[in-house]
Amino acid sequence: MIIESSAPTRVDLAGGTIDIPPLFLFHEGAATVNFAIDLMARCRIETRNDDKIFLESIDRGVTFESSLDKINELAYEPCLELLAKLVYFFKPETGFNMITDSEAPAGAGLAGSSTLNIACIGALNKLVGNRYAPEEFIPIAANIECRVIKVPTGFQDYYSAQYGSVAAIHFRPDGIEREALNVDTQILENRIVVLYTGEPRNSGTNNWEITKRHIDGDNETFDIFEGIRNTSLNLREAILKNDWNTVGEILKVAHPQRKRLSPNITTPFMDLLIEKAVENGAIAAKVCGAGGGGCIAFFCEENRKADVEMALAAEPDVEILSWNISDNGLIVKES
Repeated sequence: MIIESSAPTRVDLAGGTIDIPPLFLFHEGAATVNFAIDLMARCRIETRNDDKIFLESIDRGVTFESSLDKINELAYEPCLELLAKLVYFFKPETGFNMITDSEAPAGAGLAGSSTLNIACIGALNKLVGNRYAPEEFIPIAANIECRVIKVPTGFQDYYSAQYGSVAAIHFRPDGIEREALNVDTQILENRIVVLYTGEPRNSGTNNWEITKRHIDGDNETFDIFEGIRNTSLNLREAILKNDWNTVGEILKVAHPQRKRLSPNITTPFMDLLIEKAVENGAIAAKVCGAGGGGCIAFFCEENRKADVEMALAAEPDVEILSWNISDNGLIVKES
């Protein structure tokens, strides 16, 4: 049996960090806005005729071997930890090779690990006979990733990976709801530059420091998150109205607002890149994920995307990413 799965990464436009429990419970109407892009995470499983388990990450260049009689040891295996913990959770009863690959750069802030998580869950669930319904994938992914990074993890990334497209994710006491946003995706593609800075980041650490400060009752942090919530709701409304002037204004105000959360949101090199982009036609910068490196998305003036890309491409070690919005989320195929 061969099982192949894929899921899209994402660019988060507004609401990052507020999707971490229990933070969203403290802010009525908490929401995030993001869109899935076709830089995919992929998983391929091929069953074997023996009891061997072979794991390989192509993008990381790492392999690991085990066997079915040692499957319980995978709960504590540090090599390819996410894959090992997922295999331990699903406990397949046949040997297999599992090969993964991610098209997003390492530490890009595009939800690469969360997206790979969803892709692997889809494939492993198929391997064990569809033990879980698709609506159970996201809680499983969040709980297992929490075990890996050892701090609470946000939820928005799993929704873009599983469902794709442009969406607002609403966080309420009675649950989380995904709202697909009816938007002209061509406009987003024509006006947003996604740049990899060449500086990877550690989102778990940044977000956990902010989360602790919020839970400890810091009033300034609470007020910043109220603003982050408002930014998400206002951005959702502007996108639904196709009011792109307002979209630019909202994103322009949001960047300094997020920088108030932590001095580590940007590095000096990122600040230089943002300044250069604005000088060449960018209206606003959105640091992807928790920041501290990774990718920056720039919302550009109409017909200025190429100018921004040309200016940024001249900087050393950066990469202008080629992408399109992905209308599809998780896809699992068996042959």
